[in-house]
Amino acid sequence: MNRQPCPHNRRWFVSRHPGAKDWMARQSIPITNWVNHMDLASVREGDEVYGTLSVPLAAEVAARGARYFHLVLELSEAIRGTELSAGQIERLGARFKEFTVRVAL
Repeated sequence: MNRQPCPHNRRWFVSRHPGAKDWMARQSIPITNWVNHMDLASVREGDEVYGTLSVPLAAEVAARGARYFHLVLELSEAIRGTELSAGQIERLGARFKEFTVRVAL
């Protein structure tokens, strides 16, 4: 996967969680836009969006010609819904998987 940013395309990280933001800052992906909520009107063709979007939002990202990378974590039921630190996220094997979602007609 090409990680070199195109000068006119942006890389978004979408999360309201401090631990996820801290974890992302440690990764080798140069993020240009850090947001708590994705404003789809701001997404352009060629952008990359990283985070945990809902399926309808991920489909809209794809419809706009951007790429979506979902933050995947293996969470147990006991920790689901709790705030995690960057270290906990790392220990849980956090990684990104690219998804292309489209609305079926």
